Amino acid sequence: MRSPKRKSLYTSRYFRDSASLGFKLYVLCVMTLNVAGYILLLRYTRTVDGPMYISTTTVVMIEVAKLICSLLMLVRDNRSIGAMIRDVYKNVFCNPTDTFKMCIPSIIYMIQNNLAFVALSNLDAGTYQVTYQLKIVTTALFSVALLRKNISWLQWFAILVLFSGVACVQLQPGAFSQKSDPHMNFAVGLAAILAACLCSGFAGVYFEKVLKGSDTSLWIRNVQMYLFGIVSGLVGVYTKDYGKVMENGFFYGYTPYVWAIVAAGSIGGLYTSVVVKYTDNIIKGFSTAISIILSSIGSFYLFGKNISLLFCLGSLLVMVAIFLYGMPRKVAPKPSESSATTKPV
Repeated sequence: MRSPKRKSLYTSRYFRDSASLGFKLYVLCVMTLNVAGYILLLRYTRTVDGPMYISTTTVVMIEVAKLICSLLMLVRDNRSIGAMIRDVYKNVFCNPTDTFKMCIPSIIYMIQNNLAFVALSNLDAGTYQVTYQLKIVTTALFSVALLRKNISWLQWFAILVLFSGVACVQLQPGAFSQKSDPHMNFAVGLAAILAACLCSGFAGVYFEKVLKGSDTSLWIRNVQMYLFGIVSGLVGVYTKDYGKVMENGFFYGYTPYVWAIVAAGSIGGLYTSVVVKYTDNIIKGFSTAISIILSSIGSFYLFGKNISLLFCLGSLLVMVAIFLYGMPRKVAPKPSESSATTKPV
């Protein structure tokens, strides 16, 4: 007897996480608009006069806010605070093996951020902006390798078009013409940015695999993830801005706009986990591309930047990529169906 063909996560476990098309479109739209607003808030707070807040502290506060929101969602699901505490204690603290699965993406994201910093210190802005968009491609590669996702040749072409479009949108005019620092090491910078793209793709797809590959609830996974996120964020504060925090205080420079960044970042993180659970990281990449375009348009109107021909070309490529990726795929007829139409001799 022939053994049954092993099904991929996209054809077995993933169907139990199914949601309506309307719900998927809703979370994608909210996440897209939220990310665009978050980027604009970040740019605005970096241009206004006044004491500058410490960016590493906002990362910690965003993780804390996401943790609080996840705990509130567990209170809603368990219908009481006591039941929520028991649920978290049982699934987070009494199950360390499962909890430490979420330690991996947190550590990898921290490594990715450090690699991106090394790359930015050794590459010109143009090379950095273009090469960093390879994370779109690495995400697709890891989706095939870890999740056995079936991607057609047309969808691969759409992903490459998306990479080109986002690179054009992100690229600033004259970025390649900047004078390079004699202390820059191109080989080190290129290796760092390629490693950062691999880290980004692996961490995102690994999180998707863990999220969809078990019966553990989305909010418990978020609690596990954000606990490690807080720890890694505090490590970042200690290693990068310990002196500033001790001198000026943890909340130095915080204004209502900075708290708005914390709120937008926490909402975006929560919706990102929902998008990853009910769609996938590749769809999230397309949503992020639209967010970049929307935030760039907002920058043109709010900060007086000019719309370049390169930006228009990149936006067009992103739209073409979305259309190509969403085109229906031809499904070959099953052998049973073709044989049923053949009359016996």
